[in-house]
Amino acid sequence: MTNATKRDSARIAARQAREDHNLFSRLPAIYAASRSQGQQFLQRGGELSIVEWRTLWDLHEVGPMTIRDLAATQRADHSLLSRALPEMRRKGYVTMRRDEDDGRQTIVEIAPAGRAAYHRAAPVMARRRAALREVFSEEEIGVFVGYLDRLESFLRRPVDEVLKEESAK
Repeated sequence: MTNATKRDSARIAARQAREDHNLFSRLPAIYAASRSQGQQFLQRGGELSIVEWRTLWDLHEVGPMTIRDLAATQRADHSLLSRALPEMRRKGYVTMRRDEDDGRQTIVEIAPAGRAAYHRAAPVMARRRAALREVFSEEEIGVFVGYLDRLESFLRRPVDEVLKEESAK
């Protein structure tokens, strides 16, 4: 039988401190916290899902869009929207029709019930954005978005390209 090792609080604290600087482990936690907070705000603003809110907001701001347009605007997976939109149509939030110019595309448009849901949620979600601006200035948000752009660009690089750079050193 092997001797059990003791829990080393100092090593655990040191490991946690190192992980505080590990972007790869921080991003999922930040994403989850953002979604959780957003869902809590939306519960108070009319019980929309995050996808429903984003879609209604985009359609309210822009007007009719294709599913591809919505996915690109939201930086979301096309299939996520394709799964969510039929339920949104069933709730009366959106209408969907084939694009007359390109029958392969579906045009999504906000419906009266969707416009009403948007107007219920919009003040609550505006407060969320205002609260973020109380923590970060517009300039800081711009810098942060620049960092996110660079990180996203890195994360979209082919793995073989990144590995080749490491082996070349």
